Amino acid sequence: MTVLTTSPSWHQLAAHHARIKDIHLRTLFAEDPGRAERFVAEGAGLFLDYSKNRITDETLALLLRLAEERGVTARRDAMFAGEKINVTERRAVLHIALRAPRGVRIDVDGADVVPDVHRVLDAMAAFAARVRDGRFTGHTGRRIRNVVNIGIGGSYLGPEMAYRALRPFSDRSMTFRFVANVDGADFTEATHDLDAAETLFIISSKTFTTLETMTNAAAARTWLVQKLGAEAAVARHFAAVSTNLPGVTAFGIDPTNTFGFWDWVGGRYSMDSAIGLATMIAVGPENFGAMLAGFHAMDEHFRTAPPARNLPLLLGLLTVWYNNFFGAQTVGVMPYAAPLARLPAYLQQLQMESNGKHVDLDGRVVVYQTAPIIWGEPGTDGQHSFYQLLHQGTKLVPCDMIGFCRPLSPLAAQHDLLMANLFAQAEALAFGKTAAELTAEGSPDFQTPFRVTEGNRPTNVILADTLDPATLGSLVALYEHSVFTQGAIWAIDSFDQWGVELGKVLAGRIIPELGHGAEPELTHDASTNALIRHYRKRRG
Repeated sequence: MTVLTTSPSWHQLAAHHARIKDIHLRTLFAEDPGRAERFVAEGAGLFLDYSKNRITDETLALLLRLAEERGVTARRDAMFAGEKINVTERRAVLHIALRAPRGVRIDVDGADVVPDVHRVLDAMAAFAARVRDGRFTGHTGRRIRNVVNIGIGGSYLGPEMAYRALRPFSDRSMTFRFVANVDGADFTEATHDLDAAETLFIISSKTFTTLETMTNAAAARTWLVQKLGAEAAVARHFAAVSTNLPGVTAFGIDPTNTFGFWDWVGGRYSMDSAIGLATMIAVGPENFGAMLAGFHAMDEHFRTAPPARNLPLLLGLLTVWYNNFFGAQTVGVMPYAAPLARLPAYLQQLQMESNGKHVDLDGRVVVYQTAPIIWGEPGTDGQHSFYQLLHQGTKLVPCDMIGFCRPLSPLAAQHDLLMANLFAQAEALAFGKTAAELTAEGSPDFQTPFRVTEGNRPTNVILADTLDPATLGSLVALYEHSVFTQGAIWAIDSFDQWGVELGKVLAGRIIPELGHGAEPELTHDASTNALIRHYRKRRG
C-alpha cells in the first residue's frame, strides 16, 4: 500500500484543514441551520449526533474519499471473510464470529467456525445455569454464591466492565469480583470476606501460562485448599477459560469445566467469547445472548450501511481528522451513566493496544500520529474535576459523550438532571461564552477575561434508549469497528501487540534477581541496577 501521506485525499484534507481550521462552530451553525439534522446517523439501536464537530460537507466528503482510497471497505470485507489480516501473526481476525447467529457460515482455512462457537456458548450456558440455580455445588455441597474472575488485560477488563454495566440485570444474590493485578493486595482484598465453601474461581488465560494470571491462580488455589483442607476441593471450585487442557488438568481443574476459544480472537476483542463466562453467570444466558445480538447488529450495520450513514466508519474518520490534522493527541470518553464507569478503561486497551503502532503493514516507520490516548470518567463526576481543562485549557480534546433516554434507576428526575448536564456540556464545549455575552449579563469587567470560554471544542453525542445487554453489545462493537477503521486508514496491524512482549521478557530476567538471598551479578543499565540494589536493601 502507498504511504498514507502521499494519498490525494490526504493532501486535499490538509489543504481543506488550512482553510477551515479557524472557523468557529458558532459560525458553522449560523451559516448552516440544517447541520443538526444532516450530521446524524443511526443504527443498531444507537443514535450519533456529530454536528458539533469542526467539519463541513466538504470535510465529510474528503474523509469518505480517504476511506475509499485506503481500502477500508475491502479490508473490512476481508476481515468478515476470515482472511488473515493480522499479518504479523498470520491469523484471521474473527471476533465477529463470536456473535454470529447459528446458521451463518464464516470460514477460516476452509472450515466453518460458527458451529464451534455455538458449541462453546452452549457449554457455557449449561454451566452458568447450573451455577445460578444451585445444581453446581462446591466441595462441601454448598451452592456457589461468589465468583472471582482471574485474568489480565482483555480477560479482566471486558468481564469487569460488562458486569458493572449490566449489574441491574445480574443475580443480586451472588457476589462477583475481578482480580488482575499481580500485586497481592488485589487478590487479598477480593477474597478477604468470602466464604471459600461458596466461591468459584474462573481462571482466564489462553495459554494458562500468563504470569500475572497464573500467579493469582496459584494464590487462589493455596487460599482455597487452606480454607477447605483438601486438594480435591480444587475441582469443585475452579473453572478455566483456556486452550491448554494439559495445563488446566495439571492445576486440578475438571476438564469439563474448561471452555476454549481460538487464536483468531484477540484478548481485547474477547469479552463475548468464553472470556465472558463470569458475565454470563452474572446476567444469565438469555441476557448474554441479547448482548451478542447487539454486537451482531452493529457488525451488520458496519458491514452493510452506506459509508455516509455508517456509525463506526464515521466515528473512526472523525478520530483521524482530529488526530492527524488538528494534532489532537487524546480523545475523551464520557459516559453519562454510572454503570459504564469502566468503559473508558476498556476502550483504552481496545484503542491503544490495537493502534499504538509505529510501523505500517509493510514494516515502514510511519510519519504520522497513530492511536490517540483514550481517557475519561463518567458524567457528572468528570465535570467537577477535569472539565475545566476541556473548557478553558490550551489543549484540544475531542470528546464522545454517551447517554441514555430511559434510566434503569427508579429515580427518573435524577436521570433528567444527568441528561441535562450531558446536553449542557456538549453545548458549552461547542459554543462557549464570549466577552460580549458576559458583559451583557453583567459580568464585572475584571472577571470577564477569566470567565470567557472560547468553545469550538468538538463532541460526538451517542444516545441509546436504555443501557441493556443488547445496547452494551452494540456500543462495544461500535468502538471495535471504529478502531478497525482508523487502523485501516493508517495501514497498521490493529491486531498484534508486540510492544507488550518486551517488558514481559525483561521482567522474567529480573524476577530471580529479586529473590531473597539472591545476589546475582546485575547486567542491566546503571539505573535499573541501582533500583534493584535499593529495593533488595530496603525490602526487609
